[in-house]
Amino acid sequence: MAVVMSMSWAGVSPEQYDMVRDTVGWEEATPDGSEVHVAWFDTQGLHVIDVWESEEAFQTFFAGRLAPAIEKAGIGGAPETAFGPLHRRFIAPGVTGAA
Repeated sequence: MAVVMSMSWAGVSPEQYDMVRDTVGWEEATPDGSEVHVAWFDTQGLHVIDVWESEEAFQTFFAGRLAPAIEKAGIGGAPETAFGPLHRRFIAPGVTGAA
């Protein structure tokens, strides 16, 4: 069953996020089980909404690819993360790729 993962990580900057994204290369080599990724920033830090085919798929990606890149980028602390079952997904026609 697909899940929605929400994450908030105080103090993470856009530059750190971009460093992690470039190191991991998830846009070039999509992680197994990843379906949708959306990220934004406010005065608190980073916010992410993902859709994964399962929580286990995210945990595998996190342990194998994401955690080493987070450490390399010097990101400290821990995010607030929650998972819930996906009820419905809609992607507007013509929306593809990264922004």
